[in-house]
Order: sequence, then structure tokens, then C-alpha cells
Amino acid sequence: QVQLVESGGGLVQAGDSLRLSCVASGDTICVTNMGWYRQAPGKERELVATITMEHDTNYADFGKGRFTISRDNAKNTLYLQKESLKPADTGVYYCNARRAATAPWCTAMDDWGEGTLVTVSS
Repeated sequence: QVQLVESGGGLVQAGDSLRLSCVASGDTICVTNMGWYRQAPGKERELVATITMEHDTNYADFGKGRFTISRDNAKNTLYLQKESLKPADTGVYYCNARRAATAPWCTAMDDWGEGTLVTVSS
């Protein structure tokens, strides 16, 4: 199992920047891809960005050019740098880690953090 703890959320104004962090612990050797998802009030959870072990990235259209996902494998930490924030970016941001059966003790499964709330005021 992998435990994920997000931090960095808060109340900001439109146009501000914010950096989210997610620290992984536990069976981190089993982790391959990681990602950020968000859930706005009254909406379903949606993909924000993903990153592979080799640092290949993928972004939702709304995040391209404004968000940057990165990871420090040595520190088992995932980041999301967000620029030019908009009220529509308000929501709970969740960290995701995908485990793969890369070793006998690894089970292919997704792990989630409890989320960090980002509120962008206009």
C-alpha cells in the first residue's frame, strides 16, 4: 500500500500562483505513474495531469500552459505548479499513485490521497 499526503492548498485570488505537493510513503518502489486530479463542487473528479517515472507528462486542456506537473523520485514527492489561477480552478485536488506488479510484493492498484482544497476568489 502507498500512503499519499497532499499539501499546499488554500485561498488565493484570481491570477495568483500556487504549488501543491504530495509525499508518498509505503510501497513506493511499486509506483509507476502519478497524477493530480480535481473535483469541483457538484462535479465529478477529473484529470488534471499525469507524469511517468521517466517524467513524460500529460495535461488536461484546461491546464496546458498554466500547470506544470513534476516529481522527485528520490524524495517520493509529486508537485503541481499552478499559474494564472481562475475561479474555475477551485476544487479539491487529489494525488494519485499507480502501483504496478513490478516486484513479487507489488499489487497493481491505484492509491489516492485525501485531497487538498484550493479556492480561487475572483
